[in-house]
Amino acid sequence: MKNPLYGAWVEAGAEAGYIKTDDCNGFMQEGFGAMHMTVKNGVRCSTANAYLRPAMDRPNLTVITKAMTRHVILKGKRAVGIAYDHEGQTHEVYCNREVLISAGPIGSPHLLQRSGIGPAEVLRKAGVEVRHDLPGVGENLQDHAEVYIQFGCKEPVTLNSKMDPLSKLLIGLRWLLFKDGLGATNHFEAGGFIRSEKGLRWPDIQFHFLPAAMRYDGNKPIKGHGFMVLTGPNKPKSRGYVRIRSADPYEHPLIQFNYLQREEDREGFRRCIRLTREIIGQPAMDRFRDGEIAPGPLVSSDEEIDAFVRENLESTYHPCGSCRMGEDDGAVVDSELRVHGIAGLRVIDSSVFPTEPNGNLNAPTIMLAERASDLVRGRKMLPASEAAVGRVEDWETSQRTSLPARNVRV
Repeated sequence: MKNPLYGAWVEAGAEAGYIKTDDCNGFMQEGFGAMHMTVKNGVRCSTANAYLRPAMDRPNLTVITKAMTRHVILKGKRAVGIAYDHEGQTHEVYCNREVLISAGPIGSPHLLQRSGIGPAEVLRKAGVEVRHDLPGVGENLQDHAEVYIQFGCKEPVTLNSKMDPLSKLLIGLRWLLFKDGLGATNHFEAGGFIRSEKGLRWPDIQFHFLPAAMRYDGNKPIKGHGFMVLTGPNKPKSRGYVRIRSADPYEHPLIQFNYLQREEDREGFRRCIRLTREIIGQPAMDRFRDGEIAPGPLVSSDEEIDAFVRENLESTYHPCGSCRMGEDDGAVVDSELRVHGIAGLRVIDSSVFPTEPNGNLNAPTIMLAERASDLVRGRKMLPASEAAVGRVEDWETSQRTSLPARNVRV
């Protein structure tokens, strides 16, 4: 974390009464500290780079690109293959054991519904034959959402000064030559996890700190320097859905997240904004802080904050839940990811998460896939980890603490 703003942010969190953490993905999630990145040799280490490309030469793997899966082929209540389009032709491929769907929290429920698996009323309305009435398919959709809280910066140390063509050229050259520098980072190198109120066992608010004031589309709100905090509730209560419009795989489904549907989520964002302002107001940020850009000092009441959030809320691209795991009537897959009522069919992606994980979805989704690979191969579960997990000592009586953490078993 070379930029001085990262360290100032962590110190401000400590000054506000929160603890520091050396590893938010390890012993202690709660607190302020460095954030991890999924980067290897200066490149985002996607699952394609980490898993697929090293296996491309295996004789039992065939990868077909620029293809569209039409539907799962069913024989009675068993999945026996898939139909897909490629280069203007529709093909069918059949399996000996199982069909594995990994199309994501939008694509997986849409594919199941196109295959006649889903809520009967939704399928009939779309003109799809009901092969298996499964009410939970496409329901329970949820996402992490966030808002930008932006501030001006007194010192010229932010990324706002790196947006000109020459700076971009130099950043690119350094990356090409050495695979490091500003081209090898996602720039969210510091963050934090806190509890929004006492009595919560685990953090429910996440912060990403960025030494720049800009939006995802690259637009800058000011000509000078700035920084911002991206934040939102980590355990949203609002639920949406993914519903098929027609049997045509090229027609997008109806996607409704229902952000802010629940009052708990609206109150969660109010707390996020007010707590962020308190943290940025600490002495550690005095050297850098130069007024609030957004929401701005005139936005203070619940109603004003609610209006700002509704106008500026954005997805963090963490959708999940639309093929929920469970054993009840609303679940889509069981604890081994098998689709209820259909033999030979599993769903393996974040759509099976019952609720949002308490952090970013990349690592939990990879962990799910690792476990699924053992399930598909019939391997036994590994022994339970004995790794210690930390929790702040006075979580029941205090919203923040500087007390040492203690070990707990979960």
